[in-house]
Amino acid sequence: MAQSKDNGTGKMTNLQGEDEAKEAQMRNEIDGEIEQGREDRISPGEASAEQTVDDLMAAGETIAKLEQEIAGLKDQMLRALAEAENTRRRARKESEDTAKYAVANMARDFLSIPDNLHRVLESIPAEGRTSSELLEKLAAGVELVEREAQTILERHGIKRIDPLGQPFDHNFHQALFEVPTTDRPAGTVVQVLAPGYVIHDRLLRPALVGVAKVPAGGAKDDPGDDSAARIDTTV
Repeated sequence: MAQSKDNGTGKMTNLQGEDEAKEAQMRNEIDGEIEQGREDRISPGEASAEQTVDDLMAAGETIAKLEQEIAGLKDQMLRALAEAENTRRRARKESEDTAKYAVANMARDFLSIPDNLHRVLESIPAEGRTSSELLEKLAAGVELVEREAQTILERHGIKRIDPLGQPFDHNFHQALFEVPTTDRPAGTVVQVLAPGYVIHDRLLRPALVGVAKVPAGGAKDDPGDDSAARIDTTV
């Protein structure tokens, strides 16, 4: 009887073990099916699409950085080109100025020659030229040389300023004295001691002049303002 009871207990134990094994197997199969379902839900196409989106986002960020770098380089290039153009213009202007005004110092010294020739002509009286053939020939020769000197100056862009009868202009004239007179309006150049000269658009030497002013007690255009009668003669 005891042996029969032990055999029954062993069978029950075996049955429990088999049940547990079957239960474990079923649990593993269920877990496998769940995992397979998950894998089935994420198809290769979907995984590839997600990877493509990531790649596109990364590429977009790279492109944005490159565009920013290109914009910076373009700005630097434009600045460099502008600076080069400014340098080229300055160099060209300096070269042109050098060519135009290189003779300025020499020309300024040369001006004494036509000045002296003109003084020689002024020193010869008109009646002396008509009465003396020698003086006439001398005067004619001096006039010829004076005209040639003026031609040479004009050939190099140097022009004479003779402002007699013109309004005083401090940009081109230098007043040495004032002449009280009612024959000319105040501020008019009534005497030229030495003509002025310009080289191209620059003043080479101002004309040395005397300027009319209203005599003491004389009539004025504006009794309250005599500024036109006062000329700065400071040298």
